[in-house]
Amino acid sequence: MSPLKVGYLLPTRDHAIRGDHDLKQLIDQARQAEALGLDSVWAGDSPLTRPRADPLLLLAGVAVATTRITLGTAVLLPALRHPILLAHQLATLDRLCGGRLIAGMGGGFPNAATEAQFAAIGVPFKRRIALMEESIGAMRRLWSGEEVSLAGRDTSLAPPPVRPGGPAIWLAGGGEAALRRVARLADGWLPYPPRAQTYAHERALIERSATRPVTPALYATLCLGEDPRQARERLRGSIERYYNAPLEAVEAIQAMFAGPAQQAADWLTSYIEAGARHLVIRLAADDHRAALEEFAGTVLPLLPAKGKA
Repeated sequence: MSPLKVGYLLPTRDHAIRGDHDLKQLIDQARQAEALGLDSVWAGDSPLTRPRADPLLLLAGVAVATTRITLGTAVLLPALRHPILLAHQLATLDRLCGGRLIAGMGGGFPNAATEAQFAAIGVPFKRRIALMEESIGAMRRLWSGEEVSLAGRDTSLAPPPVRPGGPAIWLAGGGEAALRRVARLADGWLPYPPRAQTYAHERALIERSATRPVTPALYATLCLGEDPRQARERLRGSIERYYNAPLEAVEAIQAMFAGPAQQAADWLTSYIEAGARHLVIRLAADDHRAALEEFAGTVLPLLPAKGKA
């Protein structure tokens, strides 16, 4: 079994909500995560629905400010970008970080706000999954050094990514169609099911039909606090600002926990026991630097294989 890895989602959306557009703070938080012993840092993508800093440009800054930590997108929407340009951007970013890149990708959550984002950019919303699959195929061919015929022209790419064949591609999603797509196309799986039992069941389905090794990951939100009721109210405020939707609606489909560190570690351990090998943690907090220190000091040492790290 591969060693457990734990990553941190940079709070790009939280900063944008507050009107704080000093991106150097986010790069400093990536340095902090590396210094605290975390394995990865991640940036989300949503130019219009939930606006925030562009993940690839932000991670370029993180790439030159760090030396060890893995960089990832959680998750990128490839259907919004031309595949040649996206392949070029990701290959360049992979060069900047010395091959530390994971390209987490998704189709975009099916709701009216996401549909409006696609319409504003001029991309057919109903084709978003097909476009994502086409983009993955084209990018992998370009990253491997092949010429790709697009719009009647043969195209090749330079510079190539560090990793032969390009950075690992992880796909989000749950449910039968998404799981089949992960098994067929992905190097990793980055879902957020609210129950560990669901995670275990879906991971097993992927393993039975995967055409390549697939890293099972988890995207989870934590709000730490000794008083569970107060922690839940802070979680409510954070989630409802982030999504503009009631906490109850979001937690019905996403993995979320509010409460003390030991209980948080136990909750995460249930997913680890269900097979998760890379946790991507979003912290619901007002002071993200302090929250990251708290997580690294209280929860991280309680996770299996991390306490001895």
